[in-house]
Amino acid sequence: MKLWGGRFQKSADKLTDDFNSSIHFDQRLYKQDILGSIAHVKMLASQKIIPTEDSALIQKTLKEILSDIKEGKIEFDIAAEDIHMNIEQILIDRIGDTGKKLHTGRSRNDQVALDMRMYLKDEVNNIKELIINLQKVLLSLAKEHTRTIMPSYTHLQKAQPITFAHHLTAYVEMLKRDKERLEDAYKRLNVLPLGSGALAATTYQLDRDFVARELGFEKISLNSLDAVSDRDFCIELLSCLSILMMHLSRFSEEIILWCSYEFQFIELDDAFSTGSSIMPQKKNPDIAELVRGKTGRIYGSLMALLTTMKSLPLAYNKDMQEDKEPLFDAIDNIKICLPVFTDMLRTIKVNKAKMYESAKGGFTNATDLADYLVKKGLAFRDAHEIVGKAVFSCIQKGIGLEDMTLEEYKQISPLVEEDVFQAISLEECVNKRNITGGPSEEMVKNAIEINETLL
Repeated sequence: MKLWGGRFQKSADKLTDDFNSSIHFDQRLYKQDILGSIAHVKMLASQKIIPTEDSALIQKTLKEILSDIKEGKIEFDIAAEDIHMNIEQILIDRIGDTGKKLHTGRSRNDQVALDMRMYLKDEVNNIKELIINLQKVLLSLAKEHTRTIMPSYTHLQKAQPITFAHHLTAYVEMLKRDKERLEDAYKRLNVLPLGSGALAATTYQLDRDFVARELGFEKISLNSLDAVSDRDFCIELLSCLSILMMHLSRFSEEIILWCSYEFQFIELDDAFSTGSSIMPQKKNPDIAELVRGKTGRIYGSLMALLTTMKSLPLAYNKDMQEDKEPLFDAIDNIKICLPVFTDMLRTIKVNKAKMYESAKGGFTNATDLADYLVKKGLAFRDAHEIVGKAVFSCIQKGIGLEDMTLEEYKQISPLVEEDVFQAISLEECVNKRNITGGPSEEMVKNAIEINETLL
């Protein structure tokens, strides 16, 4: 008979058992479930709700069960539905009626909320470490390329010259925000729901602060209805992970472009590329493409849980069992994407000459020519129009702004002097943008140092 079966006169249909059961995916919560149970039963003894010797036996047996699960000695039973009932049933099988005292003063509703929070707290810390590893690789790569000039883009059209280091550290900033979002979400994870019971707490005088200290929770929930029906913390984490994957996807898109024959800015290591079954020349950026593809999968997990929760009345509803699979899937995929993406970046080859040559094309120094004229006394809008006409003239002649003669420059504006060629050189264009946040070598090195200190 099931542990909740007293009110029932018939056994559950096998199809009902299979449909209702969550053990095939929530079994990964076994550690959190057992640690939560140990803290709970310790508290029950300290509050004299159950005898100390019973609490000691239950704790000892739970630790043995934990060890046996880790060693693969236990096979879970689908008829016991979930990880909570499985562990409780194993406990009762081993120590008899004493094991039945474990569930005093709690419900699976507050138990699963506890397990999920404990699990996600651990995973947030794991993901943060993976983000930090990626940031370190980006900063290391950036330090090598503070003078590697490349074009920047808007609308995927060449815009202004920057350095590869400046481009890389843009992603360091994105990842910094991702990490901060996870840290902020952690604050709302770090609230103990145990003691809320099914929805209306319990008549037992539980010491919830005791359990919070035992399990490392900073706060305890203040409303039992909210505590068991809340999945905001799952949705918030999925939102954080979706934004993180969006950043990885944007970077993946650039990597895919950069290693194409049309760009040739970088070359991926063979260990992080694949070939074609029919075209022998191909070297495909499959890792970057898969990261880009998995982003949609993680967005889907977020939308799935938002949709599940959108019309549920208080308090717990069985629909909420659907929180786990999308969340577990998102976490698993993040923990695959971050390390492989990090290793892929660590091994890239950078084609500095190709980047520089590309920065020379597309009139990326046009803004600097306009700024040059402004500094000579022209209003910016007038300078903008003059340079636009100069660009059009260069396009007709098939040359760049740096290829114009001084005489040709004099024709567009008498303010132009010999120093114009220095002003529109790529190196000057980059390094005179020497303000905080700019692409100059000095500012990028400063940004790298700040970020290394933060890490």
